[in-house]
Amino acid sequence: MSGGGSVLLAKLHHPVTALGPGVRAGIWFQGCTLACPGCLSRDTWEADESHRVPVAAVLEWLAGLPVLDGVTISGGEPFQQVGALRELLEGLQEWRRSRALDILVYSGYVISRLSRDPESRDILKLCDAVVTGPYVERLNDGSPLRGSANQRLTPLSPLGRRRYETDEMDGRRMQVCVEDGAEGRRVYYIGIPRRGDMDRLSAVLDGAGVRAGEASWRL
Repeated sequence: MSGGGSVLLAKLHHPVTALGPGVRAGIWFQGCTLACPGCLSRDTWEADESHRVPVAAVLEWLAGLPVLDGVTISGGEPFQQVGALRELLEGLQEWRRSRALDILVYSGYVISRLSRDPESRDILKLCDAVVTGPYVERLNDGSPLRGSANQRLTPLSPLGRRRYETDEMDGRRMQVCVEDGAEGRRVYYIGIPRRGDMDRLSAVLDGAGVRAGEASWRL
């Protein structure tokens, strides 16, 4: 495994229970040029160098988590940082010898394009499953792990087939997370909302007297 690389990172979170089976770690890459209309994570589009961290620091964070059934990687667009993505996934391979840890990666690229590109094809070999294709808001059909019906959930390993052969969970889940920072309290959501969920949530908050600031899905 090559080492010493860095990644533009939007955020890390544990536990994640909305994007795959079991208790998971969530890793969101920073930077995406696909700009799908209706994307919930527009704050991850800009390739902001202030978000650059060593891949080794992400692996160190993962190593310290007490319970881990899988890792979900999203963004931003992970396949626009193929070097960092590969280094991260290679770093996870050693753990997989001693535990049933699955790796699920989200990408806005269709799988046929990823399979044609040599670098991306090698990365797919390190994943257990991928969700691929651009988000299309009018096709948001409520499936548990896909944002819209055009997207494809593809198991890529025996473990991936056991856990992802059918796109069936207990419906969609959303996690609400709150963190305090230098610029005040930040609320963010993990999961895939249904069409109109975020506007309905804003209306409920407004009715309760809670005034939200800048919202990433309206940037």
